[in-house]
Amino acid sequence: MGVTPDLPDLYLMRHGQTRWNAEGRLQGRLDSPLTPLGLAQARRQAWLLRDLPDGLARYASPAGRAQQTARIAFGGAGFACDDRLHEIDIGSFAGRLGAALQAEHPALFGQGGALDWYDHAPGGEHFAGLRARVRAFLRDLSGPAVIVTHGITLRMLRAEAMGLPPERLAEMPVLQGAVHLVSRGRHRMFF
Repeated sequence: MGVTPDLPDLYLMRHGQTRWNAEGRLQGRLDSPLTPLGLAQARRQAWLLRDLPDGLARYASPAGRAQQTARIAFGGAGFACDDRLHEIDIGSFAGRLGAALQAEHPALFGQGGALDWYDHAPGGEHFAGLRARVRAFLRDLSGPAVIVTHGITLRMLRAEAMGLPPERLAEMPVLQGAVHLVSRGRHRMFF
């Protein structure tokens, strides 16, 4: 099980759509810029955050796409960059088209759940490494936080904050342009 559900409130956001998201290209630790839709999604997140109380801790992944989203969603600077919020490292799959990888490795992409391949990417971090990073980040929080991160990392943050095992990651929807609130072990999404 994950970190206890008595964590402070977490307002979690995935970065806006990137050029590689639109192409179906896997990013992992690599990066591509936000598309016009991605910029609009970040502006939507800023609007969704407008009524949050002042003084909440604000964090973002160091990836350019997350930094760009955070600057828009948070209205400029005023957030901390934390390496533990980076996307899961997918090793040699980074930068490749998802459809090509599925054709090349049908057994890997056809086994288990829809996200299980992340745990088998050659040279990747795998879920155990991501989970350790996320747990360390959550342990260091001293109060409610607003966080801009990535699809798989956001899922792992949610799973840990809700006390769920990584096997449940594929059940968790993540929308770009939305805000995912985890409070007292429960999840709500605003979009």
